[in-house]
Amino acid sequence: MKKRLLLATTLLTISSSAFADWSSTATLVSDYLFNGVSQTDEGPAIQGSIDWSDQSGWYAGGWASNIDFGDDTKIEADGYVGYYTAINEAVNLDAGIAHYTYHGEDYSSDGNYSELYTKWNFGATDLNIWYAWDYFGTGAGHYVVMLNHTFTINDDVSVLVGVDKSASLDGDKFSWESGDKDYIHWQVTSQFSASGFDFSLGVQGTDLDTYGDTTLLFTVGRTFNF
Repeated sequence: MKKRLLLATTLLTISSSAFADWSSTATLVSDYLFNGVSQTDEGPAIQGSIDWSDQSGWYAGGWASNIDFGDDTKIEADGYVGYYTAINEAVNLDAGIAHYTYHGEDYSSDGNYSELYTKWNFGATDLNIWYAWDYFGTGAGHYVVMLNHTFTINDDVSVLVGVDKSASLDGDKFSWESGDKDYIHWQVTSQFSASGFDFSLGVQGTDLDTYGDTTLLFTVGRTFNF
């Protein structure tokens, strides 16, 4: 999810800080999975974010993680700005723009790209759509459509079941595998909280042959409000 830091800064300057909330989240993950595909060569990652939100529904933030693409690209740093609103008592909408950036060598920034997103919430069900017009700097259009449903066990424990499709709109410029410009990713993840920490443990997989193997994923994070 990502950059648009200039927009985020502009947004902060035109909104009253008296009605704004700030938070920061630190997370440790056993593998950084991006739609089921490891960004850390199946190794762990340390991730962090800082987020701002206003009572009007506007929000902005930044997020970073270590990555391992098998070269000297070592850091992903992203930014995002968006707007969240309740359409009615049953439907909520979150829409915005994100920008992904990569760092480590001069060529790392060749993969930078922006993405528009809309996230629809219908109670315990979410329908999320992302669209990029220059995916990973390849010039190819790309979209992700995700459907998630969360089953609440109690106040502290829930189970998320989700499936999504990632697809290139130009297989000549970008494809996930030879002759395959799209794939399916799925997950079943338990989420729970204890002693101020948020945990998740689940299994994820894809129908890709080359990468995106079925993976057991563990995460632990803590959010600080200020």
